[in-house]
Amino acid sequence: MSATPEIIADDVVVTIDYTLRNSGGQVLDSSSGDEPLTYLHGHQNIVPGLEAALTGKRKGDTVKIAVPPEEGYGPRDPAGVRALSRDTFPPEADVRPGVQFVAELEDGEHIALWIVGVDDEHVHVDMNHPLAGETLHFEVEVVELRQANANELTHGHPHGRDGSDDHHHHHH
Repeated sequence: MSATPEIIADDVVVTIDYTLRNSGGQVLDSSSGDEPLTYLHGHQNIVPGLEAALTGKRKGDTVKIAVPPEEGYGPRDPAGVRALSRDTFPPEADVRPGVQFVAELEDGEHIALWIVGVDDEHVHVDMNHPLAGETLHFEVEVVELRQANANELTHGHPHGRDGSDDHHHHHH
């Protein structure tokens, strides 16, 4: 068993408690009262600006950071809002505002779409992430650090807080 890492660096599995607010102070997401977030550092599991701010931090450290759109979910692209024909979606599809779909493009790439409106003939979708264009205000406490195992490094994400592949770490 390798030694527990002292600082956050690439290939370290990091567990954090966090609260994310928008510029108006509204809480958008939080691990408070829920399981902390565990991610694999250096593998694009979290937004780049937050990952950069956490590099070099230690267990117990707290970080407050404002992540600009360019280092978060990107700037809003007005061309990302489109009207698709209603028959693009399967008849049984749940098409209502706020629902997210993953669409496959002609080149095989997958993109996320958020439905922003529906009428008789069209489903209006936004390919921008809902937080695109937003400055993200994070408050983070580093809860735990451990070295990633070979399986996690291969997959590019952690397998639970202890690294085991069992499915007993999903406590919801």
